[in-house]
Amino acid sequence: MKIYNSLTRRKEEFIPLEAGKVKMYACGITVSGEAHVGHGFQALLYDIFRKFLEKQGYEVTYARNYTDVDDKIIARSRETGIPADVYAKQMIEKINAVMRKMNVDEPTIWLKATENMDNIIRFVEELVASGHAYAAENGDVYFDVDTFPAYGQLSGRSKEDMLDGVRVENDERKKNPYDFALWKAAKEGEISWPSPWGRGRPGWHIECSAMNRAAFGDQIDIHGGGRDLIFPHHENEIAQTEALTGKRFVRYWTHNGLIKVNGQKMSKSLGNSLMLEDLLEKYSDEAIKFALLSKGYRGDINITDNLFPEAEEHLVRFYTLIAAAERAFPDEQGGDEEIDRAFDAAMSDDFNTALALSELYARFRDVSRRLAAKDPAARRMTNQIRKTYSLLGLFRKDAEVYLAGYAKAEEIAPEIKEIAEERQRARAAKDWKKSDELRDRLRSLGYLIRDGKDGYTLEKI
Repeated sequence: MKIYNSLTRRKEEFIPLEAGKVKMYACGITVSGEAHVGHGFQALLYDIFRKFLEKQGYEVTYARNYTDVDDKIIARSRETGIPADVYAKQMIEKINAVMRKMNVDEPTIWLKATENMDNIIRFVEELVASGHAYAAENGDVYFDVDTFPAYGQLSGRSKEDMLDGVRVENDERKKNPYDFALWKAAKEGEISWPSPWGRGRPGWHIECSAMNRAAFGDQIDIHGGGRDLIFPHHENEIAQTEALTGKRFVRYWTHNGLIKVNGQKMSKSLGNSLMLEDLLEKYSDEAIKFALLSKGYRGDINITDNLFPEAEEHLVRFYTLIAAAERAFPDEQGGDEEIDRAFDAAMSDDFNTALALSELYARFRDVSRRLAAKDPAARRMTNQIRKTYSLLGLFRKDAEVYLAGYAKAEEIAPEIKEIAEERQRARAAKDWKKSDELRDRLRSLGYLIRDGKDGYTLEKI
């Protein structure tokens, strides 16, 4: 099995620190807002990494974090008037709910910055004591980049280039402009914790290093996140962790590509962020997964207007053949080992979901031919496809139910669905009056809306 290592910039044979066991950490969401499609992709991806490693016989401990205190969260707290800790908790509840709709499994360990404050402060104290960090007069604490000669190894940047990639603050308090904050002195009205340097809160980068060390010790096998985290976040994690321990922090650095919308990077500033909740109202979770996994995870994904509808159409064709095989051979229980072997071969080459999914088109053409020949091997093939590809979150649904749901969705006009979605937004905002008005409007147009734990359904009256 080979994994592309962002640090060495090549594929490497996977050899864990401890035989048969894997320690894996993925940077989760900073909960300054709700989950967008990029968050969903990254959560899906590392869930798949974990499951495939387990399929290969490894015992995997997978940790994922929520950054629940940082500058963005404090800014949102000021905007909304909701205390930062309360705001973060509310966002985590919303994000957890949408990830359940996405059918992404929980990690082995959930980590939150606010629940690891003692570990974070202890880590900073040790860096100061070892000479790798220093405290400013106002109570800020900075990492001294010059004490770590290997700084820049992950991103390949020089110190001069680094200044173009980060916002430099409080230069007069730093020894060098590229030094970064480990602890930030509290400003008036901000959430804070007591520390040896006065009340304050952690810098973003130190949170992951401290939580990693608390969960796993000095070293881990796999560390992941989006490519946008390589610098400065992961670069700084390496520096502060390896400066403290003197050991190689991570054996395999993995980074997924970015989400683009019609060729532009997805961002709040451009107003093109695709909220995961909105996508799940329009498409099945399996269609979203199929679309996102059809590209190699290290490349960028360009979301066009046709990406998810086309993925849904592919799945409808596949589920149609599954349903036909299940009706034709209801008692056939066998599988097809060749399908599983080909899947494992694709995934063993740096988790190549794109290759694994490309195999399906030929497999289902074979299923169609065997159905025409009344060959029970058709059912054995679909049995195996269901079992094998469930690891990617696909083909887990009852085929007849999936097809019926798709057909029902296709019958509903877009303008009717938009009214239903507007009602969902009103319900989320607890605007019950507007919600009732929109429900009555739908009824007047001939549709009954039913609310459920996973959203809503529309039925013609």
